[in-house]
Amino acid sequence: MATNAKTRKAARYAVPVAVFGVVAGTIAMVPAFANAGGPDLPKVTAQQLIEKIAASDVQQLSGSAKISTDLGLPSLPAGLLGGGGGVTGGSADPQDKLAQLASGTHTFRVAADGPDRQKLTFVDGKDEYSLVHNGDDVWGYDSKSKEVFHEKAPTDGGKGDKGSDRKAGELGASPQEIAQEVLKAAGTTTDISVGDTAQVAGRDAYQLVLKPKGNGSTVASVKIAVDGKNGVPLRVQVLSTDGGKPIVDAGFTKVDFSKPAADTFAFTPPKDAKVTEGAAGEHGKDGKDSKDGKDKGLGALESIPGLGGLTGGADGAKGEPKVLGEGWTSIARIETGATGTLKGMDDAAKDKNAPKGAAQFLDSLGEKVSGKFGEGRVLKTRVVNALITDDGKVYVGAVTKAELVKAADANK
Repeated sequence: MATNAKTRKAARYAVPVAVFGVVAGTIAMVPAFANAGGPDLPKVTAQQLIEKIAASDVQQLSGSAKISTDLGLPSLPAGLLGGGGGVTGGSADPQDKLAQLASGTHTFRVAADGPDRQKLTFVDGKDEYSLVHNGDDVWGYDSKSKEVFHEKAPTDGGKGDKGSDRKAGELGASPQEIAQEVLKAAGTTTDISVGDTAQVAGRDAYQLVLKPKGNGSTVASVKIAVDGKNGVPLRVQVLSTDGGKPIVDAGFTKVDFSKPAADTFAFTPPKDAKVTEGAAGEHGKDGKDSKDGKDKGLGALESIPGLGGLTGGADGAKGEPKVLGEGWTSIARIETGATGTLKGMDDAAKDKNAPKGAAQFLDSLGEKVSGKFGEGRVLKTRVVNALITDDGKVYVGAVTKAELVKAADANK
């Protein structure tokens, strides 16, 4: 789906989406999110509910939220992810803090007042980490280490929304057009329906349910709780085909849609704080975005990650992903050029002089598989699985082991 600048900016500042980065999100739940005793709301179709979300113009709110993530990753020591490791590691870099969201449960306070003012404060214990966007400035502050991260917010180059005009084929601006585009994008790979009603953060909500058609995906469904009055997404959930704990559950626990006080977004670095400016070159003197289009601070506010999508080039050149298939069962194939590595590791582990337990350690890294493609190992999480073949290819996607082997056989 293509989008014009105006639509992208509107979506960018739809506050709850900016906070939770709908998993696309990136971003599941106890088995009964909505029960039979849910609130009584007027019946709506899936398209009408999508239109309601698209028509929502809420840009002001404050409240509390929680995100729980269980990707099936091993527990890592505090500070190992993302360098400094946020609050626990004493880093004010937003990317370090966001890396911690790959596992565990995190609580935070959130406030927003339009496109120029947002604040996120993580409260995972007695220490706090705050990320503040106020006008031209983005600040990250770690209360434990008293470190501050600062950078200038990107601009639109002075053109603004008025300078953007929609080209043919780009996403429409009306709620009806947006709903139709969403349904069209879901296309042949997704079933979209309206589930039971629920109550989230004291608000009556509908539930939009997206499910993969067919088999092969590790994701059973994505559920989005939508405020029955103003159309704001209140909670995003991703469920695994394996059942058990949710993959991701991100939602408000308390929310108020009134305008936050202006001083909510004020920030002055403490006198004894160490201030680190954003890396040189991320934004030029003209305020334009960096080469990759994503700054650390504001990008963090726009997208608390749940599940990342697989993207890449289509040529499949060495080191460049080639996307196979579509929708929920798409797989990225990467040519690493490193051949014989797995076989060499297996042979070394079997050697009589190999350290005790070497073979068992190798098996713990991934299950050994074979097929028309040759031999390889599958590294598994609850969501994303990867097949590494002995001829130097990597197949990765939110799909089952069988789907990876099938793709490798078809693209050997």
